[in-house]
Amino acid sequence: MKQRVITAVVALIIFIPIIIAGGIWTDLAALVLGIVAMSEILVMKKKLLISFESILSFLGVSTLIIPDTWLNMLPDHIDRMFLFYIFVLLLLLLTVFSKNKFTFDDVGVLTLGMIYIGLGFHYFTLARDLSLTTLLYALFIVWVTDSGAYLFGRSFGKHKLAPHISPNKTWEGSILGSLSAIVLCSLFLMVYPINSMSIVPIVVVTALLSIAGQFGDLIESALKRYYDVKDSGKILPGHGGILDRFDSLLLVLPILHLVGII
Repeated sequence: MKQRVITAVVALIIFIPIIIAGGIWTDLAALVLGIVAMSEILVMKKKLLISFESILSFLGVSTLIIPDTWLNMLPDHIDRMFLFYIFVLLLLLLTVFSKNKFTFDDVGVLTLGMIYIGLGFHYFTLARDLSLTTLLYALFIVWVTDSGAYLFGRSFGKHKLAPHISPNKTWEGSILGSLSAIVLCSLFLMVYPINSMSIVPIVVVTALLSIAGQFGDLIESALKRYYDVKDSGKILPGHGGILDRFDSLLLVLPILHLVGII
């Protein structure tokens, strides 16, 4: 517990000034976080981080994360998605040149990982570009939901939510965690509005995002179960890896885009 607290404090001391500063600092932070998260999937796949497929994966996920202004040097007929597709094609070609030691299944996992991580952190930068309040709203939803689910789950949890994927989570913790987020984060959005939504849409969107965040957590738990690992990585002592800390946010931010907030 002491190690978890120390890591959390140090991480917040670094993270909070970066998101307050915004701009290039947030863009670089998202890029670094995305590359580290991608490396965690590669390690779970037992791929060397200096291998050709790893380098292509890092380039592919970076292509999806970086802001549009970083791609201005590209010819007009080549956009972000086409550039990403080139890296996917190179991974497919590698199945031939490696004589199928690097397989089509490997390409599928790495491509899905690049999309999952890359677009998640891309919307991280877009949220901050829109406003600090928008990004804080997304972060608060994740933090309040997680904290509420943990605290209420320990106190009142009796019915397992997904025992085969995440045995410690309960329906009681999940529901009360979401209710906590709905109350506190809706109040936050009413005090610091990011658009002209009235109270009913605010509550509905907050509830949707809180539920989405919990699904993001369960998706990453399923990934770890499949690869039989306790944590996605070890970069954050006591907390695991980047995917362990940002799994909920990687789903919340695209949903924020889906509902038209970013």
